[in-house]
Amino acid sequence: MSLSDPATVLSITISLAFLAFTGYGIYIAFGPPSTQLDDPYDDHED
Repeated sequence: MSLSDPATVLSITISLAFLAFTGYGIYIAFGPPSTQLDDPYDDHED
């Protein structure tokens, strides 16, 4: 199996896209932008 095999290139591309989206989601959830997020359950406490 060589790196120029289309299946290998496709699997590496999909894996990198998945890791990029996961990293971006973690950054949004726990990084500096998370201070702008609201918790809807705190807004409607009884």
